[in-house]
Amino acid sequence: MTGFYRDLHQHPELSHREHRTAAAVAERLDSLGYRVTTGVGGTGVVGILGNGNGGGPTVLLRADMDALPVSEATGLDYASSVTVDDDRGVPIPVMHACGHDVHVTALLGAAALLAGALDHWSGTLVTLFQPAEELGDGAQTMVDDGLAELVGPVDVALAQHVLPMPAGTVGVREGPVLSAADSMRITVHGRGSHGSMPQASVDPVVLAAAIVLRLQTIVARELPPTEPAVLTVGRIEAGTKSNVIDDHAVLELNVRTYNEQTRSYVLDAVRRIVTAECQASGSPREPEFEMFDRFPPTINDADVTARIRAAFDAQFGDHCTELPLQTASEDFSDLPSALGAPYTYWGLGGVDAAAFAEAERAGRIAQDIPVNHSPFYAPVIQPTLDTGVRALVAAALAYLG
Repeated sequence: MTGFYRDLHQHPELSHREHRTAAAVAERLDSLGYRVTTGVGGTGVVGILGNGNGGGPTVLLRADMDALPVSEATGLDYASSVTVDDDRGVPIPVMHACGHDVHVTALLGAAALLAGALDHWSGTLVTLFQPAEELGDGAQTMVDDGLAELVGPVDVALAQHVLPMPAGTVGVREGPVLSAADSMRITVHGRGSHGSMPQASVDPVVLAAAIVLRLQTIVARELPPTEPAVLTVGRIEAGTKSNVIDDHAVLELNVRTYNEQTRSYVLDAVRRIVTAECQASGSPREPEFEMFDRFPPTINDADVTARIRAAFDAQFGDHCTELPLQTASEDFSDLPSALGAPYTYWGLGGVDAAAFAEAERAGRIAQDIPVNHSPFYAPVIQPTLDTGVRALVAAALAYLG
């Protein structure tokens, strides 16, 4: 699979544009005897292999396919030099900066091994290659395109993600593992005026500044210290000139939480604080709220996770570890939620083990180990691919074997 991986890394494709990748995946699955359906949710691919006259459980294994608008700086001899036009016609670089090329390759490797060992398992294997994880809507587009009717009842759904952990290791975690993510665009309204006559204005810049400061108290003063959450205001835009007081300001913020109760509370608290600050400032209009880029939480089923942990302990020994709570977000859970299936999602190490150990000894992991979405992010090919294949096969056989 190494040659396939290197080629895939050199030819990354953005979300909902994974045409070349999807075609290569479909060709491989077809050659292995899978019943292949393409174009699911746009560019998604589903390969189904039944074994055992329709008896046994159905296991779904998922990999995401899309890349990112990042200029690769790894210096690899198989680095991406791809540039495409964005939706506005502006050229942008493209890179597999999140390891989805690892996921695709590992799932194809697992699909090949399982297809070649039919005497060792029974049931139905569903291999699902998903578009547009980076946008958070790829899983839902597959669901909306009739995924449930295509695959039928699913007993368990499984997925992995390469992370900045030592290559050769896997990490599992019961319960919350990835955060929900909610982005919100807020428009607050003031009254414009000359900068020399502020008394005639309702200054939206001052209003926005007050909102930013007060929002920080939600996590610090309204949530229990044991409840993890993050609230970041990433963008403020107001005004056109130093001596002009504008009539509105726009704020964009991002919230990360790990359960629906905290998620709802924080988002409601944002609206409460923004509305109150607008009233305190004498804003002439109510604020406007727009939600976008929303990801569900990933909460691993306890029974499924225990079963996979036992399989990984047998397969990897002390190279199977406890995965720390992750602040990243992803849309995999939309698939099992729609299919009514329990699931678990684990971490796959992708960093050269010696380099990781050296950075750990020096206390410089954050400084020396590139993370996902970095232009320097480059999982080592081996043992990452082998470990990813072994993890998927061991997890599938925990149900099919």
